[in-house]
Amino acid sequence: MPDTSYLAWPFFDERHRDQARDFERWTAEALPRLLDGADGGLDAVYACVGRLVSELGAAGLLRTCVPAAYGGAREQLDVRSLCLAREILARASGLADFAFAMQGLGSVPVTLFGSNDQKRSILPGVVAGTLIGAFALSEPDAGSDAGAITTRATRDGDSWRLDGVKTWISNAGLAHYYIVFARTGDEAGTKGLSAFIVDADTPGLDASERIDIIAPHPLGTLRFTECRVAADRLLGQPGEGFKIAMATLDVFRSTVGAAALGFARRAFDEATLWALKRRIFGRALSEFQLTQAKLADMAVAVDAAALLVHRAGWTRDVVGGRVTREASIAKLFATESAQQVIDAAVQIFGGLGVVRGMTVERLYREVRALRIYEGASEVLKLIIASRVLETMAAQAVPRASPLRSGPATRSAHAPRKKKP
Repeated sequence: MPDTSYLAWPFFDERHRDQARDFERWTAEALPRLLDGADGGLDAVYACVGRLVSELGAAGLLRTCVPAAYGGAREQLDVRSLCLAREILARASGLADFAFAMQGLGSVPVTLFGSNDQKRSILPGVVAGTLIGAFALSEPDAGSDAGAITTRATRDGDSWRLDGVKTWISNAGLAHYYIVFARTGDEAGTKGLSAFIVDADTPGLDASERIDIIAPHPLGTLRFTECRVAADRLLGQPGEGFKIAMATLDVFRSTVGAAALGFARRAFDEATLWALKRRIFGRALSEFQLTQAKLADMAVAVDAAALLVHRAGWTRDVVGGRVTREASIAKLFATESAQQVIDAAVQIFGGLGVVRGMTVERLYREVRALRIYEGASEVLKLIIASRVLETMAAQAVPRASPLRSGPATRSAHAPRKKKP
């Protein structure tokens, strides 16, 4: 049985615990049949993700992704719920986690910045699993550096014309709509970016090019050639694209850490059971001190990652404001430590650990990309350091530090005051 003792932590309420039980039940009862045949190549993977989204919606599990006004489970977007969902799904299946996560990543920009009409046209379909979304930020020469985006949106009468290329886009070729970031102004860097909702069947959009990676999932390249979208498909205001992207990542970086945590928990369980079962030199593998040391390191890494991930979610939900530092720390530590935990699990399995079809071998392939997307580890270190320096400079030299870029942040993580 998986460890669920963390659900008693003060980060969660009874509704979170009920949600966790619902996801655990679904992964045990419904998921195995939905994954049948998913290892038959990219066509099978695409078909599997489509089934997963539909079934997650039918089971009511996608209600976690949107607010109650549009069919969601809670009045406001709840990051702790997203983290719990991804952790549980990832422990069972990387594809199930992917299907759920993309429903959130493709809809949260609409939840946070969309007009009422945009929300009504998209969010209920996301909940039902009948609309699949995607988040199109990266380009061939603009990954970590969003300021290098060259895709351009030009105003033309009552519409916008998009031209450019996006790549490494999850759900490319499967999504019904894309959140596309393009340059609308002449300002350099991130200031001239805007976001658009682009339907998959829009003329001038080609999403046919797929990318095959070590842990296959729907991934590809989008090409825009005189692709016209109506003016009312602009998300937020012109020039708010970078703000929209960063606000979305503030939510989802914590959930990437949660997915990594789910992978690590599964690897830890598999390795522990194998160590108890496997005999070598006449003794159980678990009796050797080197094995025990490895398992101890894995246990510490899993618990530390869990604390950081759920702290970040709690901070976003309860304290409010920007959680760039907390979310970046959670993703950095959880993904890096998950890689180490899974590597240790492979080592404990020995030769069997690298045999295709073994759970730890699958986890070894699945976890690797998490250290890259939604903020590579190296970039997250720079972000964390900049936040630390800004905070210290603001405290040491109020109103005078060149490092200070804005108002002082809320201190001590005290819960925000309710408006009367």
